[in-house]
Amino acid sequence: MSGSVAYFHEITLNIGKHDAKTLVGFSYDIAKHGYGLLGQRGFFDIFIVKSDLIKKEIELKPRT
Repeated sequence: MSGSVAYFHEITLNIGKHDAKTLVGFSYDIAKHGYGLLGQRGFFDIFIVKSDLIKKEIELKPRT
């Protein structure tokens, strides 16, 4: 069984009025209708995330 391959690039996420530089991995090995998943470092350590699945809302606040 072979492993998946990812190509990592430093990008800047522009979220509202906030920019966050982070390292992101891109891969062709994700299923045709797959979803990307943000990692712990480079996103969840930069923003406070609140999610309401029923209302289909996500709130992001930068950590201060």
